[in-house]
Amino acid sequence: MNWEQLLSLRRHGDVSKRLRKEQDETRLGFEVDYDRIIFSSAFRSLQDKTQVIPLSKTDFVHTRLTHSLEVSVVGRSLGRAAGKKILEKHPHLRDIHGYKFNDFGAIVAAAALAHDIGNPPFGHSGEKAIGEYFKTGKGVRFKEVLTEKEYQDIIDFEGNANGFKLLTESREGVDGGLRLGYATLGAFMKYPKESLPKKPTQHIADKKFGFFQSEKQTFLSVAEELGLEQTLKGNDISFARHPLTFLVEAADDICYTIIDFEDGINLGLISEDYALEYLIKLVKDRINTKKYNELAYKEDRLSYLRALAISTLISDAIDVFVANEEAILEGEFDVALLDKSKYTAQINDIIALSVNKIYRSQEVLEKEIAGYKIISDLLDVYTTALVRTNEGIASNYDRLVVNMLPGFYQQTDKPIYRILLNTCCYVASLSDSAAVHLHNKIMGKQL
Repeated sequence: MNWEQLLSLRRHGDVSKRLRKEQDETRLGFEVDYDRIIFSSAFRSLQDKTQVIPLSKTDFVHTRLTHSLEVSVVGRSLGRAAGKKILEKHPHLRDIHGYKFNDFGAIVAAAALAHDIGNPPFGHSGEKAIGEYFKTGKGVRFKEVLTEKEYQDIIDFEGNANGFKLLTESREGVDGGLRLGYATLGAFMKYPKESLPKKPTQHIADKKFGFFQSEKQTFLSVAEELGLEQTLKGNDISFARHPLTFLVEAADDICYTIIDFEDGINLGLISEDYALEYLIKLVKDRINTKKYNELAYKEDRLSYLRALAISTLISDAIDVFVANEEAILEGEFDVALLDKSKYTAQINDIIALSVNKIYRSQEVLEKEIAGYKIISDLLDVYTTALVRTNEGIASNYDRLVVNMLPGFYQQTDKPIYRILLNTCCYVASLSDSAAVHLHNKIMGKQL
């Protein structure tokens, strides 16, 4: 892979090449992507989607929206720092093509902003709930009418693949979705492969999948334009990651490691003394002890350690990225950047504590269980109504249910796979509160 191709400014529908040196510096194409994402309705719904605690009643706990904004800020810093190093090593990108280090920051920031845009309500348990409905619930009845890969798409419903669908899917009058630049779409793709085969290698790019069968051709056109390296031959599709994806992933890893931990402290799930000890271990080489001891309040101590920890991990991630740039361009670097961090032990300690004290807390588990029921019920009502309408045997109730849906999701003249996938994507688009409210309405608990 080469950087000139990887930094492509092309968008869906372009008939000619967009050159970096001809870009309007006041409205740079890479920066337009950020704007299009942040003004999209899919991004707005993240304000009421779970990051750590579903349906939290407190103001300071992060939602997917605040998390995504923070990841984009960290991603921008990572991209700019990496871009500076890359342009020093490959000066022709700057001198001949006109690329600047801020371009790398803009690409990573936009991709990072969108990284959770396809996630369902109720966190990662929402993904599992959608899959379980079709794998072990009433939705298993559709297995025989789907191809193997189509069925795998929905039983392993993946927020990353749904995100790619949201960003690129054409609708009537809207060709190419948000029409993001291909460099941004490439950086967004953490798992540039289809749902089968599952984990064909131990490479981190093969851990999950990044597009549904419905977006296969769109993905292939993006991969071809960017010159991504194909890692599987034949009928199975798997590619090496866009190098900047490693920075998007690092930004996410840094934020959830540190900031989810901070949320746990603020919620009282982790004691302050215990937590501060863990953070101090991470930043002990950079902490200003005098400044820290002058901070009288817990919130200020946490804020100082959080900022220092994020800065420490950003610098470390850049060192790993630059040291392994050639292997990354060859598609041979097979782990996350933080897996090679010199702070791996401290990171693992923090994550282990977060898992035990936050992600498995009673409040989280109870709400995730409720989320399973809500998602399963919604899928059952909608898939039944839509498929019966497709088969011409809809009841009056089914017609009422279909008419409740937004216009795009009312289409019943599509193949069953498309109907089922669209239904999954509609349920995934709901915020936590909207899913609860809709469930109460459909189940007759609320008028």
